[in-house]
Formats: sequence, structure tokens, C-alpha cells
Amino acid sequence: MIPGLCLALFLAAPPPDTLVSPEVSPDRRATFRVRAPKAAEVTFFGDWMPIGTQERMSKDAAGVWSVTLGPLEPGIYLYSFTVDGLTIADPVNPRIKLRSRTSASMVEVPGEPPALWQARDVPHGAVEINWQKSKVIGGQTRWIWVYAPPGYEKQSARRYPVLYLFHGSNDIAGGWVLAGCANFILDNLLAENKAVPMIVVMPYGHAVPFGSPREVQATNTALFEEYLLKDVMPLVESKYRVAPGRQKRAIAGLSMGGGQSLSIGFDHLDLFSAVGAFSAAAPADFETRFAPALKDAKATNARLSVLWIGCGRQDSLFSRSEKLSELLKASQIRHTFRATQGAHTYTIWRQYLGEFVPLLFR
Repeated sequence: MIPGLCLALFLAAPPPDTLVSPEVSPDRRATFRVRAPKAAEVTFFGDWMPIGTQERMSKDAAGVWSVTLGPLEPGIYLYSFTVDGLTIADPVNPRIKLRSRTSASMVEVPGEPPALWQARDVPHGAVEINWQKSKVIGGQTRWIWVYAPPGYEKQSARRYPVLYLFHGSNDIAGGWVLAGCANFILDNLLAENKAVPMIVVMPYGHAVPFGSPREVQATNTALFEEYLLKDVMPLVESKYRVAPGRQKRAIAGLSMGGGQSLSIGFDHLDLFSAVGAFSAAAPADFETRFAPALKDAKATNARLSVLWIGCGRQDSLFSRSEKLSELLKASQIRHTFRATQGAHTYTIWRQYLGEFVPLLFR
């Protein structure tokens, strides 16, 4: 009876959609398609495009809307469709960029030779998802993604330095892996002997719910700091073979996570020896909040082996990073400021991670 019912349901199911989207040609032009025969208007947005712009798509006789764009520089891009006012991910593309709210699709335009963020024929580390009931955040069960370098499971006597790596607003704990390719970047740097083997810890950075009122969002970094120190770090240091001491800990992040890394890093120079901020939402009160660290440049420089700040000139947050760099320079705090071309996307953050990681734990 049950097998017959299953067969009937299978036969009644609609056939799978054979539509191909996206389709990347050898000349790095990409075609995007969506089947929406009853739609009156469909537009396209890719994260390489200026925010607020859209590309109109054209419909064929079968009700398939399409647009071809490019050539695109090698990279992984996020995109979405807007169908009669409703923004959606690509229904036939399994590569989804999960976010706290709304999701997008991803298209990869490969480079030749393979770029640093691409999977190469090298030893690969492992990415593990840990589930932890948080004591700090109301007993929530939260996920923490952890990268362990190649050979970790075999070298049982070795202890590793750790990088705590944070995502941006509206992202998830896995953003640095799913879109940032942090694991492949680490694998490739290690294969080229350009980095020290390390553990990378990627927690969920929204300590208060994303989309909360502004006054609630303002408490996010402080609560996340407590969560990191009291929940995440104890878990990591009890489960993984982490080398002890501040010289073996670094902290970095992008956008919201860059602001978190600056705040937490400067709050706890007793715990972290390196800080990275990529396209950071730098704290507006940095000058007053961290006045003691700015006034005692000698002590601060002695504690920070790496202070690395980068932002794209086309990023709306560029002026905040630039002003922070000017403040640090005026205070004689040693740091690197990388002003590059680029907007607020993982395209630039993958590049920054590839530049930051080789500086750590030397």
C-alpha cells in the first residue's frame, strides 16, 4: 500500500526544471535565467553593480527571462532576481548565500591560474560546525564554525594559534566559508608556506536579533563581546588544541565584524595580539573610548604585533576607515591601512584575508 502511494506521488510530481542558470562562458560573460511566464517585469541585481541599480531582463516565448552580463573579473558574486516587485534567489541554482534575512545566489567566475580563494589540488583543512547552548544569550543554541588546518587530526601533540574571524551585518556564522572561501584561502596559503598553521573560529555575530530596533542593535557589540569571552572562547580552548597566551590569538572581521574586532581587540589587548578590520563599521567613539591606548602609543605598539585596516574606495564606510587610520597615525600607533579599489563585497574581503593571514603569529 505504502510503496504504491509513494509511486503515485512520484508520478504526480512535476518534472524537474531543466533550466540552466547561471551559465558562465569561457569569455567570463554570465547568463542568468529565471522561468516566470506570468510575470510582467523581471530585473536582475549582482553585487558588482552599483547599489540601487538593476538590469532589465527579457522574456522569450517559453516565459524564460534572461540577461547576459560581463565579462566579469574572476570571483564569486552574489545576485538575485526581482519578479514583479518580489526579490528572490535563483530557483535553479543550488549555490545559496544564506543570510540572517533574505538570501541570494552565488555565481563563480573562475580565474586562470586558480585564484587564492579557489579550491586547488592541495591538502585541505576541515570545517566543523559546533552547536553550543549559550549561557550569555538566553540559553540559545548557536552555531560556531571552526576551521582546523591540514594535518590537525594527525599531529596530536601540536597546539595551534587561533584567529577569531567575524562576519558582517545580516550574515551568518558560515559566511566566511560559504562566500568568503576562508578555508580554501588558508589551505592555499599553507601549501605555499605563506602562513602559519592556525585554527580559525567563526561565531554568529548577531547577539541580538537582526532587524531589532536601533536602540537594541546598539547593544549588539557589547553582548557579543561577553558571548565571545564567556561562551565561544572557553568552548574552543576546551575542545581544540589551542596554543595558550595572547601572542597566539588574533581577532578580525568584516563590516559589522570589523567594528567588533576593533572594539573587542582594543578592549582586550591582554587577550589578543593582532587585530584586523576589513571595510569596518569602525566605532564612532573610538577616539574617546580608547583614549588611554592612543595616548600611550609605546605600550599599545608593544602589545599589537599586527593592526591591519583595509577598505575599498567605493565603499560607503571608506571615510570611517580613513579617519581611523589618520587618528592612529596622529597618535603614532603602528598600523597598516590598505585603501584599494572595490565596494562592500566579499570580492574585496577575500583579498584582505589573503593579505592579513600571512602576517599573523610570526
